[in-house]
Amino acid sequence: MNSSFNRWKFLITACLVNFCTGSIYAWSVFAGPKAEQMSQLQNILYTAADLSIVFGLANAVGPLPMIFGGFINDRFGPGWLMTIGGLLIGSGLFLSGSASDMTTLILSYSLMFGLGLGLTYGATINTCVKLFPDRRGFAGGMATAFYGLCSVVLPPIAHMLTTDFGIQRSFEIVGTVCGAVICIGGLLSFLFVGKASGDQKKTAIVGGLTWRQMVSTKRFWKMLFFLCCGAVSGMMIISQSAGIASKQIGLSSALAATAVSYLALINTLGRVAAGTLSDRLGACRTLILSSLLTALGMVTLLFCGKGSIVMFFAALSLIGFSFGSFMGIYPGFTAAAFGAQHNSVNYGIMFTGFSFAGVLGPWIIKTLSAGGSFSSAYSVACCISLIGTLAGWIISRQDL
Repeated sequence: MNSSFNRWKFLITACLVNFCTGSIYAWSVFAGPKAEQMSQLQNILYTAADLSIVFGLANAVGPLPMIFGGFINDRFGPGWLMTIGGLLIGSGLFLSGSASDMTTLILSYSLMFGLGLGLTYGATINTCVKLFPDRRGFAGGMATAFYGLCSVVLPPIAHMLTTDFGIQRSFEIVGTVCGAVICIGGLLSFLFVGKASGDQKKTAIVGGLTWRQMVSTKRFWKMLFFLCCGAVSGMMIISQSAGIASKQIGLSSALAATAVSYLALINTLGRVAAGTLSDRLGACRTLILSSLLTALGMVTLLFCGKGSIVMFFAALSLIGFSFGSFMGIYPGFTAAAFGAQHNSVNYGIMFTGFSFAGVLGPWIIKTLSAGGSFSSAYSVACCISLIGTLAGWIISRQDL
């Protein structure tokens, strides 16, 4: 009973830690003021677009610490990884505030913060999945949902901090608070996971493929492809949601910002709802349904025009919920397919499918919308989602 209670304590801790790990979402608010600060310090004109590589690299390095940290997490638990990750996240954000050139900003934000993010996110998600073998979808959905929730809550707070204290102090405040919370969560996890370890060994750590064995299976490559197809559309729309709202639908800047927040909220809710549904319906079936909903969302966007506000928000609901489904379900889906024993490493490798989608989705919409219309990008995304649906059906035939 005590072990079961402590796994719930860890889940709550992981949710709070992941909320702070999601501080990467403050970048959308920090980028403009940071570019202005660097322009003044260097007498070189920087724009928010010029700094986009910093944000992109921070996301791109994520799978590397997830894989490396996975070896440690599978053997010694999440405590050290979360604590070190918190120090890296806090220090990276704090130092980013005073960074005056691109090299320093890349070192502090892209590398320090990005590495800390990967270590922390991988440790929390995979430990939750291991501690809840009976409710993997729910546990993975909750832990990832709080990471996404930060994208709704933090940007307005970051905007307020930037207005009141300036960009350097804002980075330092967010870094200090988030780093401290994550480190405290890491230290607490020594108590919670340690006390629950006996139950964990009996229920969760039972067999499983190593990463070498996993990547040698056809099932892995099918699942990797399925994840990429499932995430492409979401990453595409997330990267351009404000532009679509203003250019295609004709919304004001205020309503366009509302659309961005709404998409983030639906994405967050989708992680919990779909994760819980997958525990009843099955992970693969839920993901197949999500792929079909994504395709429907893209078709809906194709028919949106000026003033189609209700239809536009309906499309965002379908796409955001489906994207959240893949993020919430896939950690447990990977553990179910290849065993929980090495899931920290295995999911880190599987996560590269999401990283690829994070590059491919924005590239597709940027390239195909160069003429001013998003229709071609929507059509391609719809086709990718339908191909993903077929991949999911093939996987489901293996009775996962």
